Formats: sequence, structure tokens, C-alpha cells
Amino acid sequence: MVSVGLATLASSDFDLGDVVRGNKTMNILCIGHGGGSLPLFLASKIQGAIIDIVEIDPLVISASIQAMGFPAFSVLTPSGDRAISKPDLMDEVMWKGVHERLHLLESDAEKFVLENKKLYDLVFIDAYDGDDIFPHKLWDPDSPFLRALSNQLHSEHGTVVVNLHSDADDPSPDGSPPSVLQQFWPMGKHVSSISQAYKDALVGQGSSHHARGKCSGLAFVVSVPWVCNSTLVACKNFRVDAGLSSRDGIVDRLLSRSIEVERILDLPFLCLEYVKRNFTLVD
Repeated sequence: MVSVGLATLASSDFDLGDVVRGNKTMNILCIGHGGGSLPLFLASKIQGAIIDIVEIDPLVISASIQAMGFPAFSVLTPSGDRAISKPDLMDEVMWKGVHERLHLLESDAEKFVLENKKLYDLVFIDAYDGDDIFPHKLWDPDSPFLRALSNQLHSEHGTVVVNLHSDADDPSPDGSPPSVLQQFWPMGKHVSSISQAYKDALVGQGSSHHARGKCSGLAFVVSVPWVCNSTLVACKNFRVDAGLSSRDGIVDRLLSRSIEVERILDLPFLCLEYVKRNFTLVD
């Protein structure tokens, strides 16, 4: 999610370098907390990142703090104030100010987005419930959630990244684990429906056609290497370089920006495989 999200944001001519160095700020929203590794990674690598995290399950929040070391100072009360007025010495030593740019709130995602007035540059959504279901209200085409989320995305480069579990049938007829060549799982009907809903709500209905050298919104899906997940990306604005066809231009720009992201953030992994695998435009 990180690789393709930041590469897409950079493809919208967003100055990621200045934000990484702390010369500018950017607002990031994470819907779904898990162990907190994503917001911690973003805050530690991007000095100008201000990160809001929304998690509906208090047990998830508690476990991330008590068992996984997520900074307790990040937790907010329902009113938006810090639950702890001052960070403890351990947080100060371990996080060196990173915890001050994290805001973790126990809330329903739809409720938060409907009440929120903040404008976000980048949004990550990983919100499967305890039954491993992506809540319908978070992708219903007629839901107030998607309409409100669209209004809270920066109009020039706002980008949403959604983690989705692949819903295609197992490609192995005998039910055995897929081979390396079978790791490329297709996009099933459920993932396709979610992708279309996000594209229509956040980018607009119709084709994601790009005139050469121009900007417009788009949505696409890529497969995550080695796991049966897909990543959906919807972007308000995306520049396609002149001289290339729409799809080729998009992929070419993503690949070039992914290399730039690796360099700027000094990432310990390569972004390319997370950006290009099974790249599919959402029409």
C-alpha cells in the first residue's frame, strides 16, 4: 500500500521531497489501525506527515499499545484532546517526536469522515471486520461515506489507497497451494464492484482516458506480491507524459516515481513489484 500510494501521489506532481525533509506538511488518514505499523512507518520516514488514525475496535487499539509498543501518547479522547497530557519518558526516547504527529481515535470510520472537516493528501483504508468482511457502507456507491471522503481529498493530488482481499476462485483445481506462476490472482466481481464504486465517487464516472501531457483523475488495481490481496488506488489528478498511450503512460510514470520514492525515503525494499503487478485500470 505504501509503495503504490506514494508513487501515485508523486505522479500528481506532489512535492514529496519537501515533506519528507519536514519543510512542508501533509495530512494522511489511516482507516483501520491493526498493529499500527503503517502510521508508524509513515511518520518515521516522512517528517512532515501529520497522521490521523481511525479504529473502531478498542481491543485493537489496546493491543497495539500494550503488546506492540505503539505510542500511548497518540491516543485521542472523543473530543479530540490527547488522552495523556504528556508523553512518558519511554515514548520520548523511543519515538523522538514521531508520536507527536500521530492521532489515534476510537471511532466508526463513516462517523469520523462525516464529521471531519480536514483536507487530506493521502488516505489509506484497511478496514476488514472480525468476520473478514469489508463493510458495505465503506464502498456502497450511494453511501454518505464515499461522498464525504471525496470532499475531504485534496483536489489537485488527493489519493486513496484501499487494501482488498482477492475474491477470485483458487486457481488450483485440486485445492493445493498456488505455484509461483499462479500468484497472479485475477480481480473478482467483489473487488471489481468496490473498485468501480471508489472510482465513480472519488474520480468521476466514465473512462479514465488521459490526453497526453495532461492531468485527470483515475483508478487502478494492482496485485500484492506473495499474498492474495489487491491494492485499489483512486487519485484525483495524475499526469501522463506526452508521447505515450494512456495505459503505457500511467505505468511508465508510476514506475519512474516509484524509483524516486525509494530514493527519497531510503526504503529498505523495492517498490516496483508493488506498483506494476497485474496493473488494471478501472474504467
